[in-house]
Amino acid sequence: MTKTSHSLASLAYYGNYFAEVPLKGRKMKKIAAKLSMLLMGLALTAGVTFAADSTVGTWKLNAAKSKFSGSYALKSQTDVREATPEGGVKVTRTAVLGDGTAVSGSFSYKYDGKEYPATGLAFDVVSVKRTDPSTTTFEVKKTGGKYHVTGQTVISADGKTMTQTAKGTDADGKPISSTSVFDKQ
Repeated sequence: MTKTSHSLASLAYYGNYFAEVPLKGRKMKKIAAKLSMLLMGLALTAGVTFAADSTVGTWKLNAAKSKFSGSYALKSQTDVREATPEGGVKVTRTAVLGDGTAVSGSFSYKYDGKEYPATGLAFDVVSVKRTDPSTTTFEVKKTGGKYHVTGQTVISADGKTMTQTAKGTDADGKPISSTSVFDKQ
């Protein structure tokens, strides 16, 4: 073959040297089919890697399955979690505390462990890291205050239950802990 040839070629071993052999007919079709399969496999892998965030959706607290200690208690809570164009999550929260106080607020974050602002809630800073596809860790705190909580969020294998475990200190510096179970709506 010459350098100006535009047909695909492969190398064939002849004795002590390799020679270019033109690809024609069936050989060409087999290579094209294998290349197509490889590209489809890569596309599927990318699709799984960049799949939708399992926390996105509307989640309602299942108070009967949840446990709270210290001053922190919830009668109800609904989180609406939306994917953001930047690859993060926006959370809009409405809740009723154990004493009957209604609370609403929101925050957005990425899974990079950096601090992001929150408004309308007991905390004004949130940071989140993803540890695996169904688990994240989080830290929330009140700037200049004693409220500081760390925890973990786990999405069940079927994607229908979200469990958050948390512990830390309330606004008075007293210990609090919780296991909050949410059902996807």
